[in-house]
Order: sequence, then C-alpha cells, then structure tokens
Amino acid sequence: MIRYQNLGGTSGIRLYEIGTNSITVQFQDGSTYLYNTSSTSSDNISQMQRLAVAGRGLNSFISTVVKKGYAAKLR
Repeated sequence: MIRYQNLGGTSGIRLYEIGTNSITVQFQDGSTYLYNTSSTSSDNISQMQRLAVAGRGLNSFISTVVKKGYAAKLR
C-alpha cells in the first residue's frame, strides 16, 4: 500500500492501494476497507483514485459521498 500524502494535514487516511475498478483504504485507526464498482459507482471509484493520488480530499469524499458504500471491511 502507498502512504497517503495528507496534504491537508488532518485526514483520517493512512494508506491506499489502487486496483482495477477498486481502491483499498486504510484509516488512521487501522481499519481497512475495499471499495469497488460493485459497492459504489465507477465515477466514485475514479474520483477516489484521483483524490488518493493527489493526496487531498479523499477522507471528505468518502465521508460525504460514498459513506458506507464499501465492498468489504478487510481489517
């Protein structure tokens, strides 16, 4: 997994991994979630992937748009 840049300085996200039509996100508390196009829209996955690479806005996007739209809680 790749360390999230957290350019805003207050993100709850620690790590992420981009897959084909998916993204796995690890939060600061260690909980890890898989999001994919079966659990949320492909537009949401694409936006989450862009925000992850940019290092800003991913936590806010998940909490306001995607919410509980994850495919699996991995940890």
